[in-house]
Amino acid sequence: MYGRRLFTLRYNSPAAAASIAVYTYSMTLPDHVLIVDDDAEIRALLREYLQKNGYRVSAVADGAGMRAALDKARPDLIVLDLMLPGEDGLTLCRDLRARSDIPVIMLTARGDDTDRIVGLEMGADDYLPKPFNPRELLARIKVILRRARSLPTNLKPETARALRFAGWTLELDTRNLVSPAGVVFALSGAEYRVLRALADHPNRVLSRDQLMELTRSREAEPFDRSIDVQVSRLRQRLGEHARDPTIIKTVRGAGYVLAASVETLR
Repeated sequence: MYGRRLFTLRYNSPAAAASIAVYTYSMTLPDHVLIVDDDAEIRALLREYLQKNGYRVSAVADGAGMRAALDKARPDLIVLDLMLPGEDGLTLCRDLRARSDIPVIMLTARGDDTDRIVGLEMGADDYLPKPFNPRELLARIKVILRRARSLPTNLKPETARALRFAGWTLELDTRNLVSPAGVVFALSGAEYRVLRALADHPNRVLSRDQLMELTRSREAEPFDRSIDVQVSRLRQRLGEHARDPTIIKTVRGAGYVLAASVETLR
């Protein structure tokens, strides 16, 4: 009885009722997917299919529409077609990744693996060749959103202008690596994402699986050595000896660690 009386008093209070309503709404608000594709039929089909599966969906035909949609609201994920009129999907993905960590699934009608690899290099989290089964796209959306949200707060990068460590500077706007002597190295997208993940968590061992999640939010394939390749390239940039690195160290059986203090420049 006491519990019912307390609930009634709270509910009868306008401020409390509004608070409860807002809290309930925020907890049940579905994920928002933005579709960017110049094919009107694909936009309509995907909008209908994803809405039936509980998502909020916006759909636009080109880069201008994408930017307008982003100005209105931040989606939880973007499905981005590679072949678009005007700016193509690679350009849009690169520009988006320079200022946002919104997950991106790229659609491509090309059969060339090079285009897919370049898409991942530009910052896409996953790719799907056309034609595709909408159920597969739905499954990939669920996996990427789940992985993005499963990362602990301290594994998510903070906003900064640059990160400085061991005399080196990682510029976050240009994605350049600057040596202590002022020599500038232009990093590839994959190199930048691996170094950024390590620099965001200095002196903390990150496993290969964690680095895969942080850099592209995809399932690691069996025997996938892409992280090892990027670490090797970064060590070359840093002038590290492969057998005895001092900045990016290997912890046998555990992963990699940036063994240096990191200063955040804002």
